[in-house]
Amino acid sequence: MQAETCALAPAIEVPNQPRAVRYLARQPILDARGQVHAYELLFRSGSRNAFDGDDDTATRTILDNSIVFGLETLARGLPAFVNCTPEVLIEEQVRVLPPRMTVLEILETVAPTPEIIQACIHLKSLGFRIALDDFTWHSSLQPLVSLADYIKIDFLQSPAAERSLLLSRLPSAPRLIAEKVETRADFDTARAEGFSLFQGYYFCAPAMLRVSRIPANKICHLLLLELLQQDPIDIHKLSQLIKRDPGLTYRLLRLVNSPACAFRQEVRSIETALLAIGDDQFRRLASLAIASELSSGESTEILRMAFLRARFCELAAIHCRLDPAEQYLIGLFSLLPTMLRVPMKEILLALPLRREVQDALLGDDGDTAVRAPLDWIESEERRDWPRCHQIAARCGALPADLVDCYLSAALWADETLPATELPPRN
Repeated sequence: MQAETCALAPAIEVPNQPRAVRYLARQPILDARGQVHAYELLFRSGSRNAFDGDDDTATRTILDNSIVFGLETLARGLPAFVNCTPEVLIEEQVRVLPPRMTVLEILETVAPTPEIIQACIHLKSLGFRIALDDFTWHSSLQPLVSLADYIKIDFLQSPAAERSLLLSRLPSAPRLIAEKVETRADFDTARAEGFSLFQGYYFCAPAMLRVSRIPANKICHLLLLELLQQDPIDIHKLSQLIKRDPGLTYRLLRLVNSPACAFRQEVRSIETALLAIGDDQFRRLASLAIASELSSGESTEILRMAFLRARFCELAAIHCRLDPAEQYLIGLFSLLPTMLRVPMKEILLALPLRREVQDALLGDDGDTAVRAPLDWIESEERRDWPRCHQIAARCGALPADLVDCYLSAALWADETLPATELPPRN
């Protein structure tokens, strides 16, 4: 069986913009008929298809990627096996993922402490499934065995006699997965021994996924860490901080619209989204994003442009008789295709925005008034002054007022990002 080819949407090339890329891999878990039952998501620290890093960083990165790009996309709507460390289980960071789609794969290095067992009991009660990775028998593991939906056994490292003894001790309830199945003979033997699911290079090597990262505002993250210590969180202050980070804003709206939250209303502001998910869920979201992004080193120019557009649209909304909070999101999200290298049409599938806002971001005809501020600043960026005047006249705004909004927005964007982080301008 040939390795599958896995890819997200075609990349959108941005001249002179350094790529900020994340790598991950996924490997299918198949049934006896060769049908994909689930995918295991695997962390990769670079373009080489191999693991290089610590388990906790790997797990938190996978969780954050699942928020940004959607678990339903990464796993094609099938169950996703996600490796879990003790910290991630006890802190319940996995709750940012939809339980019905997620299998928590407990690594063989995780000791079955009372805290771990209690965390697994609670997570299972929420709908998550449990898998035990590289399982070998030990009496201390019995509490986890009783919770397990899947048990994975390394076919390369376990001789036939050892597997026979192990299988005789296991209850019939968990589904048995033979992993590291390398040959047809391995597959035939595993099936004869009672395994019902299979994973390994005989079927498919892990297929690399190359996904781009939204630039992070590190100063904003440091301030956010301080604010997250408060209980309850000041929603107004929090929303003001999130407005300064398009990556967090995007993650927030993705989570609101994901199966993990299932908020079925249109979101018109950051505060509405925060109220929808609650303090605890946002703490998990933010801590994953911050841990994943603080070590990255991207250019901030694209971030400055996103802030400039967002702030301008917010200020111009008053002159165009539009909703400022909604216009801020339109300006901020207008550069997401550039940041993510994913077409806007695919991005909007994951965001709970009303149709008029989606049309504005797509540039489609319809309620052109909603798109007027974004049209104006895009025209300004192209130095198309006649077009700017036409847009101002169309929405009933004075050209001078929109110019003032632009200048104020430019100052705000420069102040939001420390000057030392901004690349030199020509």
